[in-house]
Amino acid sequence: MKRIAGTVVLTAGLFTLAHAQKVASPISIGVGIARTGNVALLGQEQVIGAQIAEKLINSRGGINGTPIKVVLQDTGGDENGAINAFQTLINKDRVVAIVGPTLSQQAFAADPIAERAKVPVVGPSNTAKGIPQIGDYVARVSAPVAVVAPNAVRQALKLDSKIKKVAVLYAQNDAFSVSETGTFQETAKAQGLDVATVQRFQTTDTDFTTQVQAVLNSGAQLVIISGLAADGGNLVKQLRQLGYKGLIVGGNGLNTSNMFPVCQKLCDGVIIAQAYSPAEPSSINQLFVKQYRAQYKKDPPQFAAQAYAGVQVVVEALKVIDKKKKLATWDLADLRVELNRQILAGKYNTPLGQISFDKEGEVVQKNFYVAQIRMKDAKNGTFVYLK
Repeated sequence: MKRIAGTVVLTAGLFTLAHAQKVASPISIGVGIARTGNVALLGQEQVIGAQIAEKLINSRGGINGTPIKVVLQDTGGDENGAINAFQTLINKDRVVAIVGPTLSQQAFAADPIAERAKVPVVGPSNTAKGIPQIGDYVARVSAPVAVVAPNAVRQALKLDSKIKKVAVLYAQNDAFSVSETGTFQETAKAQGLDVATVQRFQTTDTDFTTQVQAVLNSGAQLVIISGLAADGGNLVKQLRQLGYKGLIVGGNGLNTSNMFPVCQKLCDGVIIAQAYSPAEPSSINQLFVKQYRAQYKKDPPQFAAQAYAGVQVVVEALKVIDKKKKLATWDLADLRVELNRQILAGKYNTPLGQISFDKEGEVVQKNFYVAQIRMKDAKNGTFVYLK
């Protein structure tokens, strides 16, 4: 039995109404992600991934002939925004499941609402420790930070075997960054590195002079940053501007091309572990890559691929259910319960490769990667995958 993180009370009227409703056509799948606020640089990519999934799935017949509809709700960048978005998706939009939210910090606040309402949640980018343990209706397609992040540190040591001292910086007001920095620090110590300084900041900060000076004074030869795209990009920029010459490892929050306009040419060389590669040879990924390139003239990033995978998982589980009993005949509340059971039972060939879930909703994924940013000019760059 899972532990429910937090206590959320739904009004009896709304909850009863959800039980009384039949499933409408097209089938509504909620996508609650950050489209505004300081997290929008990540959420923008997730919107694209979800919308490409909607387009490709419907072009192939939807759910056994029934189309799907991706219903977007903006979570903004904080917990209240995620709570409001989830409540709207569940009670007003009547979605069968929710893909979201963008941040782990938001997931700890909003996922318990879905848990109480028995609405399946598939986290597209919630990698902090403890996310699947929020409740029985919470799963994620985003591999946990404890699995992915260590690969970036090991790759940095392959590139420079002389590294002895490391500086660690993290956003103390973001649950994911706090979780990720713990993994980074444990990995550094396990690799025999001296953690020379640990510096904290806020995701809303723009001036990192104090933190950068501490890094320079520590003599660190490797810097590891856990933050989001905007603050992380500014931190990278200021490290370089003030004279830091060593390697930089960025966490998952920096894993977006939307960071490029922030640190511009100074993004060059940042190392980031990845749970996705456009080179993944599966037919579904190559179709996704082709569609993304046609629209945006570049390779899709991890956040778009994970959002696509989240929608795909929900759809494929619904297809299995529909073959047994047509979706239009289900009571919405009963379908949500059955959908959650089927999501956890299935195996899925996604842009991330083949994935499945353990009994707690943790993603089981085989392949991971490490990339290094290579800037072409002040705004454009690519993730070059390293061996």
